[in-house]
Amino acid sequence: MSDAALPTVAEVRAAAEAVKAALDRHLAAVEGRIGDEDPAVYAAFNELAAAAEEYDELLYDRYDEVTPFEIPTPEDGVPYTGPVEPVAFSVLIRRDYAVAEPSRLIAQAERVAAHDRDAELVEDGGTAGALGVLFGEYEPDEIASRYKDFGLEEGDSTLWIAASEEATEPGEWLDSPFGHTGPEDVMHRFDVSSVFDDEAGEEDEEDEDAQLGPARA
Repeated sequence: MSDAALPTVAEVRAAAEAVKAALDRHLAAVEGRIGDEDPAVYAAFNELAAAAEEYDELLYDRYDEVTPFEIPTPEDGVPYTGPVEPVAFSVLIRRDYAVAEPSRLIAQAERVAAHDRDAELVEDGGTAGALGVLFGEYEPDEIASRYKDFGLEEGDSTLWIAASEEATEPGEWLDSPFGHTGPEDVMHRFDVSSVFDDEAGEEDEEDEDAQLGPARA
């Protein structure tokens, strides 16, 4: 960066003052928090993170120095920047499955079609047709709790609670259901994956090794 593009001393000092003010607001929000998920605390946290990042960048650009602390962001790396008090929200769910037993899946769909005139199983529709019948008959939560009965193997899943500025009109987003939500709109996220179990197992093994101590010849 050229000298002409360097931040001024005044800009760095102003950024430092912004961090101090954000710290005071964050402490006040924490002291006055209402419940474990007070939106005022989340908002103050995000403001503090943004102010600290701005100061850190200016300090580095001007003096080639960094701050000794880092305010963490959520695991996805994108902090929530939506409204503090959303008037509406969306629940977005993704659940992955593998078709472990196609014959079982199709048999379950045939059983449904045999007792429900509205459940049409296309001949030679394969597992694609069977899935249409089953998800038309059962709620997704029931399939999630009985996935083995349908010949499925459970994969990763995630649930996002995303804030909205205002309630949507009926049919407003049906053409593009997931196209209006960005990571910055997600207030809460809940992930389920076997990788977390693997990581926990590795940590347990490390703890056991530490307790056993060094091997002796």
